[in-house]
Amino acid sequence: MACPMGNGVCKAGKAAASNGTSSGSTEKGENYWTYLHLDKILSAQVLKSGAAGEVVHDEHLFIIVHQAYELWFKQIIYEVDSVRQLFMTEKLNERRMLDIIKQVNRVVLILRLLVGQIEILETMTPLDFLDFRDHLSTASGFQSLQFRLLENKLGLKKECRVKTKSDYAAPYGDHPELLAQIRDSEEQPSLAQLVERWLERTPGIGSRGFNFWERFQGAVKTMLSDERKAAEEMTDPVQQKEEVEMVSRRSALFDSIFDVKVHEALRARGERRWSHRAFQGALMVSFYRMEPRFNQPYQLINLLMDIDELLIKWRNNHVQIVQRMIGSQQLGTGGSTGYQYLRATVSDRYKVFLDLFNLSTFLIPRQYVPPLSRAMQFRLSHSISLGAGEAHELLYDSSHSEGEGEDGELAEETASAPGEVEGAAASS
Repeated sequence: MACPMGNGVCKAGKAAASNGTSSGSTEKGENYWTYLHLDKILSAQVLKSGAAGEVVHDEHLFIIVHQAYELWFKQIIYEVDSVRQLFMTEKLNERRMLDIIKQVNRVVLILRLLVGQIEILETMTPLDFLDFRDHLSTASGFQSLQFRLLENKLGLKKECRVKTKSDYAAPYGDHPELLAQIRDSEEQPSLAQLVERWLERTPGIGSRGFNFWERFQGAVKTMLSDERKAAEEMTDPVQQKEEVEMVSRRSALFDSIFDVKVHEALRARGERRWSHRAFQGALMVSFYRMEPRFNQPYQLINLLMDIDELLIKWRNNHVQIVQRMIGSQQLGTGGSTGYQYLRATVSDRYKVFLDLFNLSTFLIPRQYVPPLSRAMQFRLSHSISLGAGEAHELLYDSSHSEGEGEDGELAEETASAPGEVEGAAASS
């Protein structure tokens, strides 16, 4: 096996080979066992049933599955922290977008693994679990510190959590160092907050220049007018009435994003998460995802939805196995209401990136999508082959024809746009 410390064979392995001994018996250097600290990991499965006098076979599986979960939670947190750190820079360098997508995709793949892992636990019957459940005492998955840290770092707000008799951080009250980690994760910028700020810098959503939002409102107005006209021309009075009412409902729905006050009211009620400007940015990225510089941001948007979706699936699988093992009425070992509590977590209130799921509500047919201006196409494209003078001339002429100043919002937005190279405006 290749050395975990580098490429090829370990130095210890080479020395062992020259001495005619196995690498496992060498006294110096690392080998597989010592590098992975397997002595600690493989001795961490302490069966409480055995200590009580009679080993329950399936308790070993129960411990292994949950320890595996915690190891993967640690890796997920490691990846999320890395991505958060990249987003904390004032201007995200486009060259780091590939790292971000790679790491977020890794989180998605791990979560898919964890969703499937519950099937292994389902090989244990309710009676098998009952044989050692009392040995758990007050220990419960409800007390998983790392899962709480993950929720906070992703952006789950405290007010979105299901209310319980005690605060969700109560299990760590006797451990100041653990409680400090919880409070720290609440105070630091979450991934959702950082992505929100990033989307607020999307080029083209400002009131000057391309002004996507104004053009989008005009496109929606045209679309609804066409739909209303088609509905009114229907000969069947019943169908005509239904179609006209449907158009009116769609119009009211679009008003909820065009009216900033309505949007903020929905945020206050928890039905929307992000600022009005970030919502505009996410919608614009969705419409123009085929443009080179919106391609990676669009991939990221989809991966963030994958994370939410997989966490909901994981919670739902957890709900089902709890009901299978202890039914719907028993309390959880950690003091929660067990099945009833877990079932309440499988809802939109636990979706951190809820706004991204709802973007599709406001998509319009391609024929109504506002076409990009020449200046906007240039800003979003890597493929235009122009010399420096031609590029400057195009930007200057197009920006003036659209009401932009040469050194105005065009340069400001381009330099800080999602997925754009830091300082791109200066290079163009």
